[in-house]
Amino acid sequence: MQQETDHLNASRSAVHDMLHNKLSLLLVLVPLTVIAEFAFGEHKTLIFFLSALSLIPLAHTLSESTEQISAHTGPTIGALLNVTFGNAGELLIGFFALREGLDRVVKASITGSILSNLLLGLGLSMLAAGMKKKTLKFNALAARTRATMLALAGLSLILPAAYHYAATSVTPGREANLSFEFSIILLITYALSLFFTLHTHSQLLAAKREPAPEEHPWTKRAALITLLVTSAVIGWMSEILAGSIESAAKQLGLSDLFVGVIIVAVAGNAAESLSAVRGALAGRMDLSVGITLGSSTQIALFAAPALVLISRWTGHGPMDLLFTPIEITALVLAIAITGQIAGDGDSNWFEGVQLLAVYLMLAAMFFLMPG
Repeated sequence: MQQETDHLNASRSAVHDMLHNKLSLLLVLVPLTVIAEFAFGEHKTLIFFLSALSLIPLAHTLSESTEQISAHTGPTIGALLNVTFGNAGELLIGFFALREGLDRVVKASITGSILSNLLLGLGLSMLAAGMKKKTLKFNALAARTRATMLALAGLSLILPAAYHYAATSVTPGREANLSFEFSIILLITYALSLFFTLHTHSQLLAAKREPAPEEHPWTKRAALITLLVTSAVIGWMSEILAGSIESAAKQLGLSDLFVGVIIVAVAGNAAESLSAVRGALAGRMDLSVGITLGSSTQIALFAAPALVLISRWTGHGPMDLLFTPIEITALVLAIAITGQIAGDGDSNWFEGVQLLAVYLMLAAMFFLMPG
């Protein structure tokens, strides 16, 4: 038994080191993005791709520093840090895009982030882990709780659209007010969900936490400095990305919808997806499910309503939660199939294939949507 445990720990450490080293190499994209922004400012497509790709290693570094701080502060503070910084990239991209007046791209990136986590991240995790083990077990109660929260988020996206098509002839232009009220409700609900998962039902919902596979853990000071510096650089890269989205989309002949749902969302959530896959390969399926469903919940119930509130002070008018019918359809289907697959507490590699198939079909559909 001890030999099996040692072998598993060694395997986890090897997987962690491999992904960490490869992602660290991508940090070279940060100075390249800065050079391109100041020396080749007219090449917006190049700047767009460099800034989008640079967010991947930065988000990974942010995640690493948060985990290291958690090792010093305990799981409760660690979870709160994860809530605060877990979707920092999406929030910062959304903030700077709102400053540019790109509400459409912001809402598309919210849609894409949820789809990327639920279908791409969880699908890859189940496929990777299922290649090594026939049946994958995880906490069914935690998965169902998060799936229920996502169903609430889906409802909050459907109702503004229903109001828009049913009542705008009587009270036009009220979607922003309705979205503001919904955002307050969602933020309160999300705060209560944290109280539920971190306090009243923490023992039932928590996955087994194991020591990080680092042989030499960071000091608390080093982890905190890394966290703050990385957050600042992510903000800088997000501002550059937001400034190049519109021109890059036109040059590439892509719609804002596809750019937001697929390209920006995948770049912003790549580190989380890689962390989920890393956990799955190490046999920690609870961690993978928690990352993918938890991140989607954060985006839907925290990041999206927070951006609605922030939009009232960005100078381009308030953003609403009125998503297009095709986005609503995609989100409802993704939430439904994820709840069906994850709700029973076990999975296999073919369920991962099914999730990936749905994501690829949705990506093809968004690609062919007219601008």
